[in-house]
Amino acid sequence: AFDSSTLSPTFRGRLMEIADYLKQSQSSIQIEGHCDERGTIEYNLALGERRAQSVKNFLVSMAVDRSKVTTISYGEERPAAEGHKEAAWKMNRRAEFIFSR
Repeated sequence: AFDSSTLSPTFRGRLMEIADYLKQSQSSIQIEGHCDERGTIEYNLALGERRAQSVKNFLVSMAVDRSKVTTISYGEERPAAEGHKEAAWKMNRRAEFIFSR
């Protein structure tokens, strides 16, 4: 959602699957926080970080080893969709995952 780092119920369900995978494997995960283009660069970097941290905190609360989870914020720098309307902005407000072994 706009200006939010709250995890939706649907997203929490997917994160529970990711948590189960991480607990059973040697893999680690990097969580990338992203925002839409509205707001200052500094604000969007901070919001992206809050989004990534919300995901990390949820995974750790599901018994994932904290050392397996890192975060980074890209703010508005790496949009998933180009455009200046709600449809694009909605796609750009997200967290992405990079798994590694």
